[in-house]
Amino acid sequence: MDVKSTKITYNKLIKQHIKILKKMQEPSGLFIASSGGKVTGYDKSWLRDNFYECFAFEALGDWETVEKTYDALLNIFLKFEDKIDHAIIKKPEHKFQYIHARFDSKTFDEFWDNWGNKQNDSIGAILFRIGELEHHHKRTILKNKNHIRIVNKLVKYLNAIEYWHDEDSGMWEENEEVHASSVGACVAGLKSIRRLEHIKVPKILISKGRKTLKELLPRESRHKFVDLALLSLIYPYEVVTKKQRDTILENIEYHLLKEKGVIRYKNDYYYNKNTDGYSEEAEWTFGLSWLAIIYERMGKKKKAEFFIDHMLKSVTKRGVPELYFSNTDKYNKNTPLGWSESLFIVALHEMNEKYLGG
Repeated sequence: MDVKSTKITYNKLIKQHIKILKKMQEPSGLFIASSGGKVTGYDKSWLRDNFYECFAFEALGDWETVEKTYDALLNIFLKFEDKIDHAIIKKPEHKFQYIHARFDSKTFDEFWDNWGNKQNDSIGAILFRIGELEHHHKRTILKNKNHIRIVNKLVKYLNAIEYWHDEDSGMWEENEEVHASSVGACVAGLKSIRRLEHIKVPKILISKGRKTLKELLPRESRHKFVDLALLSLIYPYEVVTKKQRDTILENIEYHLLKEKGVIRYKNDYYYNKNTDGYSEEAEWTFGLSWLAIIYERMGKKKKAEFFIDHMLKSVTKRGVPELYFSNTDKYNKNTPLGWSESLFIVALHEMNEKYLGG
């Protein structure tokens, strides 16, 4: 297609998919993970998913939607302020004592079943975006003294759990160990939020995390040398050197890139089940959009186009799936997935803005 036809196609897709994503936002302001996820449990709200689901609206300048979501997220933390206070006083000994990852989108209640509730990256992510929205985008996210108080407590919470060497479940909610993606999210969050007035972040709290990253990278953890979650350290967090970035990209593209998406890591057993007689890791669609965004920002148009073209082949009439069973055209029930929709929109929008003339 020529530039004009490509622009028309991209703009049409952006409008189509922002509508799909918008339908996933509840009146409370929280987004559910997937409108197709009642059977799988994805009709709930994750802290991390809301962080990523807002990216599309930020890109399109829909600040009302973004601010509504972050107001809801701050209200969740305020609802569980006593729990956060307890963790600050005494480091949690049990998983349920950590800030949970999933909440009821209407009542903001926690879900008490064990779901890898130690997910430190989700706290770092929220702090990071609040800092960016307030400082860079000049949005008022911290609207009152309660918001300022609870954000300061989230900083103290990360210190209390000793995030820089705390073994958490990470982005994929499993395998407790020290994850570079979790430590990096917290480093980015603390760096970002400390620029705001009334938020106190000791420098040593950031330097401890940086030390861990220096020791771990370019690995994700002691047991994983390459992981899709490492892309978060490049975008949006930008906490890696150019050398680390290039190594991470090279490893992911060589070891994890597939036709319909990117596998999370080697020997991933989530949806590792095919009907064709053998099993391999599921292919996550948002990995393609994620790589496209990174290469767009690096100024590598051809690489970005390569990943967008692959992403376009993974989109269904229902929306962007969470994943495809390996080596098949069969996708799972978590379709559309909010996180996948959002990164897809951002990838198309940034290509429009940077290379196709806005």
